[in-house]
Amino acid sequence: MATSVVGVDIGSRTLRAVEVVDPEKPTPTVVRYCEVVLPDGAVNRGEVTEPSIVASALKELWAKGGFRSKNVVLGVGNQRVLARDITVPKMSLKRIRESLPFEVQEMLPIPVGDALLDFYPIAEVDGEAGPMVRGLLIAAVKAAVLGNVATAELAGLTTVDVDLIPFALNRVLLSRPGVAGTVALVDIGGSTTSVVIAIDGVPQFVRIIANGGDDITQALHADSDLDAEAEQPEAMKRRLGLATGTIAASDKRAVEVIYKIASEQLTSLRNTINYFVNTRPIDAVHKIVLSGGGAQLHRLPEALAEMTRLTVEVGDPFATVGLGRGLTIEDLRHNGSTFAVALGLALGRAA
Repeated sequence: MATSVVGVDIGSRTLRAVEVVDPEKPTPTVVRYCEVVLPDGAVNRGEVTEPSIVASALKELWAKGGFRSKNVVLGVGNQRVLARDITVPKMSLKRIRESLPFEVQEMLPIPVGDALLDFYPIAEVDGEAGPMVRGLLIAAVKAAVLGNVATAELAGLTTVDVDLIPFALNRVLLSRPGVAGTVALVDIGGSTTSVVIAIDGVPQFVRIIANGGDDITQALHADSDLDAEAEQPEAMKRRLGLATGTIAASDKRAVEVIYKIASEQLTSLRNTINYFVNTRPIDAVHKIVLSGGGAQLHRLPEALAEMTRLTVEVGDPFATVGLGRGLTIEDLRHNGSTFAVALGLALGRAA
């Protein structure tokens, strides 16, 4: 009997969901996808602040999208999620996870009792006292995660799993397509940007940066030299992007603001990738795969390639899935970057 699950991406301004049938099969099938807009302030950087409003929006999403399953996978991935390298004595994954509260307190900015902890194993290594396991420690603020789960429950949904958003993206853009070598996956969302560096599809390094596409919109809105009533900042950002060539006099100030914020963000990305390369010189990054709504800023891929001196390509999250009746690959790819997180979350149920 076919089973289905829905990946739900709770963004600052939008709820997005993708329903997948048989996620455990080599070629799972996308059968439904949909999005609805959230009121301002209902979600703050991935954390639900108005549960009743978001629950109502989830009900609207289910009605509008016609989703059949009420089993959902939620994602975490804001600036209050920590991902760090850690090496622990070799033992079963269950025992490693049980030992984490005693191993990592000094690494956490919050009391260990206030955090949800997980361990992602990467490789076995030799240590002075015997075999060790190198991996990634994942720590999230417990109250934020449980708050999102409670909101889903308020909407009549059952959360069957909670996954790290960078892992979900890595799944659909690197590991399932079989992207070889050392690759940096950069996802620019509204309020956060995540960087995953993977070797042959296996994550080695994760960083979540507290900026995104909304920072440019907010800077345009706050600039006193711009007339926000003449053109909305979001529309202005989409129209201009990283403009080149002849620029109309009326647009010059907006272009300056966009370039200033985008340059800061690109510099942060370059520094993050360089940090990995400097600590792992034998694993030089040879390519960047780009995703996320913020990555759709005009000429941003070219600017990132110029700053990092690396090949940059936009990922295709739908390369390894089948499509249900009535769906076309053209429509999905038109919105591909924006639904990548929700798809990756749904496919994670098979992992």
